[in-house]
Amino acid sequence: MTEQIQVSAGLDLYKSFIMATILTVTGEKLLECFDRTQTGVFALKDWILYNKVQVVGCESTSDYWVKIFDLLNPFVRVIVGNARDMKALSHKKTDKIDSEFIALLALKDMIRPSRTFPKEHREFRATVRLRHGIVQKRTSIKNEIHHILDSELFRLSAVLTDIFGKSGYLIMKGILNDMPVNDILALLPASIKKKEEVLREVMQSTLSEGALVRLASCLRIMKTLNEEIAELTNISTNYALVNFPKEFEILRSVPDVGDIVAVTLLAEIGDVRDFSTPDKLASWLGIVPRVYQSTDKLHTGSITKRGSKTARWILIQAAHAAVRARDNDLKTFYLGKKEVIGAGQAIVGVARKMITIIWHLLTNDETYKNNQYLAVKQPKKVYVKVPRETSLEEVLQLLRDAAVVLKEPDPEIC
Repeated sequence: MTEQIQVSAGLDLYKSFIMATILTVTGEKLLECFDRTQTGVFALKDWILYNKVQVVGCESTSDYWVKIFDLLNPFVRVIVGNARDMKALSHKKTDKIDSEFIALLALKDMIRPSRTFPKEHREFRATVRLRHGIVQKRTSIKNEIHHILDSELFRLSAVLTDIFGKSGYLIMKGILNDMPVNDILALLPASIKKKEEVLREVMQSTLSEGALVRLASCLRIMKTLNEEIAELTNISTNYALVNFPKEFEILRSVPDVGDIVAVTLLAEIGDVRDFSTPDKLASWLGIVPRVYQSTDKLHTGSITKRGSKTARWILIQAAHAAVRARDNDLKTFYLGKKEVIGAGQAIVGVARKMITIIWHLLTNDETYKNNQYLAVKQPKKVYVKVPRETSLEEVLQLLRDAAVVLKEPDPEIC
């Protein structure tokens, strides 16, 4: 039997300060405000230890809780709760009441702990998220380059599938260096030669001086971003290979799960064995539908989108890649769902199926094989509406009708 909590503390974390409240089972209350600085955080630690606090509760607000958790956890139990769940229990919002309410929840052991990763894994996850953020910035720069070229009627994207490939870069560099069209075309690979006439027509358009300045700036920024992305990719992949070699191999066996998808899922999810079922993992990732229940009616809505945005985004990207492949179970599943619920929801369904497969593979220490986890088609359930109140006369009449049917002879088989 667990020991009853006698003294608890609740922390309301802000960017520049921390509101802290200590409560005891006898009703005593202490309230203090600490600066969110190195000195203030150590003063908070001394205050909590001096008052012999047994448990500290706080919200998982941004990354404000990280330093507090790392500092206090070796000395006292720290519970980091989901901010949305904890706010739902309180109908008031002031600094004093909020920290006091968190302390009360901690005292009554009513805070459901969020998953907290070790410091080293949090650093790994932060590296992966930084890479993801830089990739998004690179995408913004690419869109700006498209805008510059299109606004100058330089429709390179109408000729090349990817203007940021080798041929596209050679053309843009040639334009910036004021090279003749023939010299630029001579640098292009042989596979592009069949588009020579179209490219000549495109390159008849001239870019203004301002457009050339902006294009050159964007290309320089992209070069720097590409170098940083490559460096972060190398660091995060090496970490995954050293610390999760078997898990990395299993994830790579799933259709269209590449190195980046595998590394991102390992960083965001951690150990899938923390989830007893694949449904709980899917719920934690926020790719399950919202459920609304009114009396005996059940309504489902859009996905909850709770949990890691990065993991959810990478799963959707992997699902898109899987359904574009030639032949695999996931594409078959997608095509069947697409006709019923539409392409968008079908992609989310594929992502949900992928995370279910991943959970089974990692928990059973298996690699993926095609046709291994085909869904078993369940028999269609038939629901019969039964009156809530049935009189004795109605029951007897049903029995009489059933007796008549049973006495009828079986139809002859032709």
